[in-house]
Amino acid sequence: MGDYSVPVKYLLTHILKIEVMNPVPITQKTIELGSKYSPDFVCTPFKYTLGTFIECLEKGANVLVQAGGGCRYGYYGELQEQILKDLGYEFSYFNLVTEGVTKVGRIVKYFKNMDSSFKPIPALYYTFITSKMIKYMDKIDVYIRENIGFETEEGSFVGLKKKMLKKFSKVKNPLSLFLLYRKYKKEFKKIEINKPKHPIKVGIIGELYTVMEPNANYHLEYLLAQYGISIKRYTNVHYLVFEKKNAIRKYLRKTRDYIKYQMGADAADNIARAKYLCEHDYDGIIHIKSSFCTPEIGAMPIINKICKAHDVPLLYFSFDTASSEVGVQTRIEAFYDMIEMRRENEKRVSGH
Repeated sequence: MGDYSVPVKYLLTHILKIEVMNPVPITQKTIELGSKYSPDFVCTPFKYTLGTFIECLEKGANVLVQAGGGCRYGYYGELQEQILKDLGYEFSYFNLVTEGVTKVGRIVKYFKNMDSSFKPIPALYYTFITSKMIKYMDKIDVYIRENIGFETEEGSFVGLKKKMLKKFSKVKNPLSLFLLYRKYKKEFKKIEINKPKHPIKVGIIGELYTVMEPNANYHLEYLLAQYGISIKRYTNVHYLVFEKKNAIRKYLRKTRDYIKYQMGADAADNIARAKYLCEHDYDGIIHIKSSFCTPEIGAMPIINKICKAHDVPLLYFSFDTASSEVGVQTRIEAFYDMIEMRRENEKRVSGH
């Protein structure tokens, strides 16, 4: 999921004496494999992750780890394990989240099964470093999204981020990680950009996997950047793990005119985010999800109502195995043209 394999691999290789495979790049073959063996109406992330598991097993993996919850994602583990065993694969399967709860004792037991020499105290130390790594990655990504569409030399941001992640993967302690973060934060700000005073600003909200995995949304952020758009995206791993539990109460207070309770997964979060984006002069909102994502389907009419009330353009994407990059690009182009025309009309009306 995005670049998060870097901190996950860092953690596992430092706390367990095991070989951690590099993630198999997600391709069309991945989704085809996942779709072939998945129930028809299951949400698309199930198909992506099942396809990835199959490709990893074919390359020699013998331990699979699943972590998730909050919606149907909480049921992936048992079903995927059964499907893979029915296909004849032999492996150990560890599900870190069951019934929506992560229990430390169960995780320690899993890790001791993988490596009898596992020690909890060093694991806590490297978990702390990993959590900081994720936080720094997410902070840098915020700056990249806001500015990548205006780089004067194409590939500057992506190239520097690859170097940063390579360095992050080799840190020895929290201090060295912090110093690297501070160094690269300055390096990113040195990248030459040609950004207008009032760029087009678009917010991206939606279902967490589809938002965070570029292959699942057909590299939507990259496509937007090609049009010189400054991007705002909320969902990242640091938010989901460390902030969401407290943030949801705040979101429910801010959206009490529209909802009165948590709707599951990220639905309530996205309603609050849509309201914020509308109230802070964003030119448009893009809501993305996988097909059959029930919480987001419930949120869509409310988000639509908010955007209509504030006269902010809203574009929906529902991705599945039949989606195509060409179709996504065509709709983004039309969305951009509409925003440009609205801006021109506003200038004429105001006389500027």
